[in-house]
Amino acid sequence: MIKLLRVDHRLLHGQVVFSWVSHLKPNCILVANDDVVNDDLRKTTLRLSKPNGVKLVIKSIDDSIAAIEAGKTDKYDLMVVVSNVADAVRLATSIEQIDAIDLGGTKPTDQTRAYAKSINLTDEDVALLNDAKAQGIDVYIQGVPADRKQEFVA
Repeated sequence: MIKLLRVDHRLLHGQVVFSWVSHLKPNCILVANDDVVNDDLRKTTLRLSKPNGVKLVIKSIDDSIAAIEAGKTDKYDLMVVVSNVADAVRLATSIEQIDAIDLGGTKPTDQTRAYAKSINLTDEDVALLNDAKAQGIDVYIQGVPADRKQEFVA
């Protein structure tokens, strides 16, 4: 069962590891990212930051979709983490089990505008999120479980 699909440009870090894992109690974290899957240094860093007792799987977006659709993750209570909005929307619109996207952190750039604390989106990101919402996917902002869930409104 997929417990959470979270966008966080930092992928795994203290906030994710301690707050969300403690709250959701997943037994597997899937980092879905096309760049990390081919970067041994980043994979090693992520493996070092995973909590004890939780399996870490790192796959490309296509391989993540294929594994979930094939039922390979059905035995897990799964938390999925992606680094950007485009990947989250692609997963959410491709996988029936995913009905929500948690915007947890996107970094500011010259092309982004701040929508909430630590949520900075491009016009393309906003369009993708609005499209996902039009397809019935809940899009919200929630930094940590103790924060109030805030519906994303562009």
